[in-house]
Amino acid sequence: MNSLGIDKDPQDTRVVVAMSGGVDSSVTAALLHDEGYDVIGITLQLFDYGNAVAKPGTCCAGQDIYDARRVADACGFPHYVLDYEDCFRADVMEDFADTYLAGATPIPCVRCNQTVKFRDLIQRAKELDADVLTTGHYVRRIDGTNKAELHRGAMNLKDQSYFLFATTQEQLDFLRFPLGGMSKDETRIEAERLGLAIANKPDSQDICFVPDGDYAAVVKQLRPDAVESGDIVDQDGVFLGPHDGVINYTIGQRRGLNIGGGEPLYVLKLEPETNRVIVGPKAELLQEQVTISDVNWLGDEPLGVDALEVAVKLRSMTPLLPATVRATMNDSAQVTLNSPYAGVAPGQACVFYAGDRMLGGGWIER
Repeated sequence: MNSLGIDKDPQDTRVVVAMSGGVDSSVTAALLHDEGYDVIGITLQLFDYGNAVAKPGTCCAGQDIYDARRVADACGFPHYVLDYEDCFRADVMEDFADTYLAGATPIPCVRCNQTVKFRDLIQRAKELDADVLTTGHYVRRIDGTNKAELHRGAMNLKDQSYFLFATTQEQLDFLRFPLGGMSKDETRIEAERLGLAIANKPDSQDICFVPDGDYAAVVKQLRPDAVESGDIVDQDGVFLGPHDGVINYTIGQRRGLNIGGGEPLYVLKLEPETNRVIVGPKAELLQEQVTISDVNWLGDEPLGVDALEVAVKLRSMTPLLPATVRATMNDSAQVTLNSPYAGVAPGQACVFYAGDRMLGGGWIER
């Protein structure tokens, strides 16, 4: 059994590596090539790179394609660039705009992993007769008693399991994550040991198609006629000020409301159908019940109607919270938090854990 859990010698094991051009995926590819695996690097061209080439700290920019190719050439394994712009626009960018306009807060990186990076790239890897698809994500795939399991990365600060909650069991069986037990510092040390020119490249900070962080501008570009101004009101409907589109707000937001003094007010609710932003005191953000849709479940037993004790993440950077989850209907679930929590935002993911094992998750509903 080789280091990827395949019953073959490394040289007889074909590995497709998803190469974004960053340090993590570059080290993944170079490490596997160094171990003797039959490596093929693939970089996906996902959008028009013209405006992103010179912007540092982005993902999938034009420079990244060049960097991925440099690593492949230096190591001596084949590298291909595949044009997935149409798929990316349909599955990720259009969904991003529609979710914001519906008054929710999207996570395009999850949609990207769910569609073009796993669904489509796994299919392409199989067409290349690959045994596995590997990525540079900081998560751990562990062969459990019953099936392959997805666990949090060994270093909590770099754990990326939240963004992979939609990974199906079939996909997980084919995926490998060689960096899951490493820290970012250890990854950079490996990059230097392997002589990779990108060893000191900065981490990606922005959504790849929003290199300047201006989400609202992207939505306006994709849906120029859909953004309308409206009113900021309190819970009684009293007008407090104008706004220039619900896309500029998210649940729990305090800064940037521009509605004068008094007690601190937070965004409690977005009403795209009336173009109203409802605000109120922070205490009104507290909630215990969270409704989840499109649940993906990776547990050993099916999620049932009886409450199961879990820990949940409600945003990528929030702490794990004790809760229970039970199935309802049509791939939905009800989560009950042990203590009320503020800032549960529709459009974000609620991801379930048992210890370090990620059990799946779903999308938070309004």
